[in-house]
Amino acid sequence: MDECFEDLITSYITQKVGISDCFITEALAANLADNLLQLNANQLLQSAGIGNALKHQHNDLIRNDRIYWLDKSHNDPFENEFFVQIEAFIAYLNRSCFAGITSYEFHYSLYEKGAFYGKHLDQFQDNSSRQFSLISYLNPHWKPADGGELLIYQQPNNQIITPTHGKTVFFKSNEIPHEVLVTTTRRLSITGWLKRA
Repeated sequence: MDECFEDLITSYITQKVGISDCFITEALAANLADNLLQLNANQLLQSAGIGNALKHQHNDLIRNDRIYWLDKSHNDPFENEFFVQIEAFIAYLNRSCFAGITSYEFHYSLYEKGAFYGKHLDQFQDNSSRQFSLISYLNPHWKPADGGELLIYQQPNNQIITPTHGKTVFFKSNEIPHEVLVTTTRRLSITGWLKRA
């Protein structure tokens, strides 16, 4: 697994965006996708907002996905497996890069047909605890016509990342403006942040 962690870190160092196709297994990605779809069927997802604390608001002109926060108290075996992987990666990142990460938070994210998330940064203006963003995609049958790509704004060339099943993306939360392009079909992911108190 260290090789997959190194994939993320090396590509992050060279391109400011880390990408790995083996950070989570295909089986785990499939089980997490099933979890998300069941939560959606049970109407447990909530409209995602922008901003934090008193600045939190809902604005469908900027973002219109729905989310469900992961928590160890759910005691879900597949979410716990994901947490084990995240904690192992944090330990590796702190050991190899002195990142100083002390906590994390993640949520499922579901984009229905026509959904998007406009250009933004992941770090709040009044709270710098989010250090790194990490997204794992759960879309086993994704094809180019499905849309929903992650557009990374970088000079001199922007980067478009496909949300294919099992792919994980990793970047600095306060440095990389990005957006989710309009999807033409249902798009699933786990999105979260590695944090420093």
